[in-house]
Amino acid sequence: MSRTHDPSPNIVARLHRSVWSPTPADVHRWAFAAIVVNTLITVTGAAVRLTGSGLGCPTWPKCTPDSFIPAPHDEHAPINMAIEFGNRLLTFLVLAVAVACFVAALRLTPRRDSLVKIAALQPLGVVAQAVWGGVVVLMVLHPVTVGVHFLLSIGMIAASYALYARSGEGDAPVHLLVHRHIRTLSFVLTAAVFVLIVLGVVVTGTGPHSGDKLATRFQFDIETVTRLHADAVWVVLGLTFALLFAVHITGGPTLVRRAVLTLLAIELAQALIGAVQYWLAVPAVLVGLHVLGSALTWIATLRVVFVMRDRDPIGTVPDADRLRPASV
Repeated sequence: MSRTHDPSPNIVARLHRSVWSPTPADVHRWAFAAIVVNTLITVTGAAVRLTGSGLGCPTWPKCTPDSFIPAPHDEHAPINMAIEFGNRLLTFLVLAVAVACFVAALRLTPRRDSLVKIAALQPLGVVAQAVWGGVVVLMVLHPVTVGVHFLLSIGMIAASYALYARSGEGDAPVHLLVHRHIRTLSFVLTAAVFVLIVLGVVVTGTGPHSGDKLATRFQFDIETVTRLHADAVWVVLGLTFALLFAVHITGGPTLVRRAVLTLLAIELAQALIGAVQYWLAVPAVLVGLHVLGSALTWIATLRVVFVMRDRDPIGTVPDADRLRPASV
């Protein structure tokens, strides 16, 4: 009789080794995992609101006044409690990856203080997010608190990407791959994308998907804030076109051109989703896709900024294993 080999001990051993005795490539992979899980919890957090499950667990840190896990409650449906509690559980996955990033950066030999400092933002950010999540619940999903919760996730994605990019290169001085004015334009574009995201948060806080019938809304005119958001979309698209044109006429590296083209494609898809959801009276599914698109737009913008410069490669990482920032 043949025996089925159980690979789980090997997987656990590899994960342990990648954290406790990491190579530079291990740190790089953990940073990529951090990008993924922070994007995931951003989207699932939106799903909580879009399904009306924002107060599925009406207390914090407990789910109900008498239980840390969902328990029968007269005012909340079991499905809403399960959705909200599931999103809370996902926080532990994000925390596990965050701790792995920090420990791996701390245990890396030779240690790189620059990576340790960036990696430390991961567990600190998760704790801040968890505490602020409690504020969101206690404030009955006030749109300001919900918006800040989303923006904290955007910050966590930025910190994750910074760790990803820096762990794939050395600590030599930055060498620009494009003209410095083009790099400056990429910073302006990044600021514009962030403003676009903030305006999107305002539109969301004014719109119909509050997360619970008890939640308040911004008292802005929905058409006015939507038009402001749309105007910001045109600004971002214009800056992206300008950046692509500048890179092209100056003979910028193919890597940079592809990064800007990828960003432009995501922006156009995101704009299309936004227009369609407005025409269809903001159905929840399209709003969820739009939130995912916001996260992907942010990641693609950060990638553009980082691929416009380089540092000396890490000599200890084999070429076969080494992942460059452009691989996102």
